[in-house]
Amino acid sequence: MPIYGLIGKKLAHSFSKDYFTKKFKKEGLVDHEFRLFELGDITQVTELAKQDDLKGFNVTIPYKETIIPYLTQVSGSAQKVGAVNVVKIVDGQMHGHNSDYYGFKTSLEKWLPKEVDISALVLGTGGASKAVTAALEDLSIPYQLVSRTQSKGNLTYADLTEDRLLHHKLLVNTTPLGMAPEVDGYPELDYSKLDHSHYLYDLVYNPAQTVFLKKGEQRQAHIKNGLEMLHLQADRAWDIWMQS
Repeated sequence: MPIYGLIGKKLAHSFSKDYFTKKFKKEGLVDHEFRLFELGDITQVTELAKQDDLKGFNVTIPYKETIIPYLTQVSGSAQKVGAVNVVKIVDGQMHGHNSDYYGFKTSLEKWLPKEVDISALVLGTGGASKAVTAALEDLSIPYQLVSRTQSKGNLTYADLTEDRLLHHKLLVNTTPLGMAPEVDGYPELDYSKLDHSHYLYDLVYNPAQTVFLKKGEQRQAHIKNGLEMLHLQADRAWDIWMQS
């Protein structure tokens, strides 16, 4: 039985199993199975990959970067982004790819009005943020990274002054803040400075409306969660797994 799956530290929030199970059924692949693999440490991926029936898996928080040393091949897209969220197992070896870039870029292009001249604040500096920043660069959208701690070239949340929030109209949350089951979390910024000209995109898709998005909506900002991005990147992952 061919097995595919998802690796991460906490996966109770994930819609991937349901999505791919339905995909297998739709494609007539009744002998295929999708499983969730919660790994306490990325070192466990080596043993996982030895399973004869495992053909590939997605990668989520917090392993999109730390998995790279365990791969024998990394695609151009993953090298560009500096993170991997799709692994295909070929002759017992793990080949890394990135479909987050495609998912976010395609979703953002469909959502943002074509006439909007915009710059972005990217909240978070983990593996997911790398796909976001690569997409923003290719879309010629200037951006500034924001993290909890000071590092070279990054802002902290304390640096998000009124002027900065007024200047950057696109806010992208790439952190797990607000993700189920810890739904009360949200990025600490002054939401009172947001208005109808702001666009808030949250990569989190469960719950459908995070506190981050709710606070934006209360200020009449445009909001979007990460469900469409999930579907787009999942379909791209499917193509990677199924190609010969």
